[in-house]
Amino acid sequence: MAKTHLHLDADTSKKSLHKPLVGRGQDVTRTPNAWMALDADDTNQLLGATAQGRVIFTFNVRDYMELAKRYPQHAGILLSAQKPLSELLPALDRMLNETESEGWVGQVRWLNDWIE
Repeated sequence: MAKTHLHLDADTSKKSLHKPLVGRGQDVTRTPNAWMALDADDTNQLLGATAQGRVIFTFNVRDYMELAKRYPQHAGILLSAQKPLSELLPALDRMLNETESEGWVGQVRWLNDWIE
């Protein structure tokens, strides 16, 4: 089973979130990068993350719920309301440690499942 890899979309792409996760040994990318332009729209971000085998993390609930219907074979969508970094970081780390990529295909889940 493969470990879950994560992509932070344009809404969640904060260096203050990305750097500590990478520092904890997690495989996390963020917008922008070599395969994702800063101005990529939500569709391209979802499709790009899927092509890379990455769950995409976003605060953009409405748009990604629609995209999940349009592209049901995505690599996973993780939704959250905006929260303090002190809540996001441990929850994301926990999710990455507790899930496997195969279980995410076509799934839309809430980060609240991993907030203690």
